[in-house]
Amino acid sequence: MDIVFIRQLQIETVIGIYDWERTVRQQLWLDLEMATDIRPAANSEDIQFALDYHAISVRLDEFVSGRAFALIETVAEQCAALVMQEFGVPWLRLTITKPTAVPAAHAVGVTIERGSLDRGGRP
Repeated sequence: MDIVFIRQLQIETVIGIYDWERTVRQQLWLDLEMATDIRPAANSEDIQFALDYHAISVRLDEFVSGRAFALIETVAEQCAALVMQEFGVPWLRLTITKPTAVPAAHAVGVTIERGSLDRGGRP
């Protein structure tokens, strides 16, 4: 299994359960690890055979910044489904961090894994 990753993709959105949170945009950080086979892209040097992390980043930014959410759990589930469906990713690990949620903590968030890998470790 090969992994394409995106680290600390910063996206602003309306997120939270408190009234004041519904009136401001807050930053989320997204970290993704996505299963793929990089060999076709490596052998051809053709982007059409690669998992396009730029296109995924742009799509996630459009999706998250264009909506309002109450919970980061909802953001995580919807982003995972989007990436798997629109980009054909069979397995991913996604961490969503809300850096300003708890003043005494550096950051809080959730990590989810979705999809599956076969016994041989290939997507």
